[in-house]
Amino acid sequence: MKPETTATADMNGEDIAADIARAITTHHLPPGTRLREEALARAYGVSRTKIRAALLMLAKDKLITTVPDKGAFVSKPTAEEARDIFAVRRILEAAMVREFMARATPADYRRIERHLKEERQAASREDVRLRNTLLADFHLLLAEVAGNAVLTEMLRELSARSSVITAFYQSSLDAVCSSDQHREFLRAAREGDVERACALMVKHLDHVEHALDFARDSHPPGGLVAALLT
Repeated sequence: MKPETTATADMNGEDIAADIARAITTHHLPPGTRLREEALARAYGVSRTKIRAALLMLAKDKLITTVPDKGAFVSKPTAEEARDIFAVRRILEAAMVREFMARATPADYRRIERHLKEERQAASREDVRLRNTLLADFHLLLAEVAGNAVLTEMLRELSARSSVITAFYQSSLDAVCSSDQHREFLRAAREGDVERACALMVKHLDHVEHALDFARDSHPPGGLVAALLT
């Protein structure tokens, strides 16, 4: 049985990784699903070498986890993990906002405005992976402008973990709200209102966390997931 998108032997590891990522983020592959190499190779009609390359890419993006002697599984973020991550992000990003506002130039603001346009366009699309990448990159752009390399690296790791959580448990509507909140924050920052900008950043992270729905149902098994279970 073929995956839900057209698959051929010409697909490379990156193509396969993108296809599996789409199945994961659209909830056709539920959290905890085992990704068997032989079943994937059969479903895509490719060698297991290409499947291994795809799984490495997915593991790097934290969409899957690899358990020694057991195999690869779709990541299964928990509500407790989300709470811990967002608690740390609120502390770090409130401090980061102050450094950002002290250093940001007109050129920096123009760059972030361009990013917000892309973000808004992607926020309501079906491409959950692109949408979440752009929403996460907004925070990393702020950190880069702030100029603290250690802080940027810490936020990069936290942002990657947050993106996996939102890919599973954030709705498209909440993603649009996140983009609106980014714009509201940037407006306050441009106006030089430090306290309001900090408060808006914390409020935004609160909103993202509280809007996560850990009871979301996955789609009925079909296509790729059905192939993996046979």
